[in-house]
Amino acid sequence: MVQSQGYSSLTIGQLAASGKVGVETIRFYQRKGLLETPTRESGIRRYGSEDLRRLRFIKQAQVAGFTLEEIKELLTLDAGEDRKRARELAKHRITALNAKISALKDALDALQRLAKECGTGSEGPCPILASFGV
Repeated sequence: MVQSQGYSSLTIGQLAASGKVGVETIRFYQRKGLLETPTRESGIRRYGSEDLRRLRFIKQAQVAGFTLEEIKELLTLDAGEDRKRARELAKHRITALNAKISALKDALDALQRLAKECGTGSEGPCPILASFGV
């Protein structure tokens, strides 16, 4: 995007590029009610800085593990400044992420143990393959 354009009159392609997503992602978010569909100006829909801010917020919230429904609620809270509910959603996400981290650590430990066993034994099937039923 050309810097002099700013963010006041972006096409859908420019919005997508600025948000590092595809055009179909923008349309998907519009269908889900996460982004608004602007009216056409001279046959072209134009997006502004608020649309880009929302798009970046959606992407950051997804990285944090929020579902699209939770993100939609967070966007609503953003407008209403409901800190208590936003904090509740964040705590719920933290609990879920901690559970996922724990499961991943368990999987890592198991795989490291199997890799060590596979490297030390020279006879019989590899423990890694045997654990997967191969």
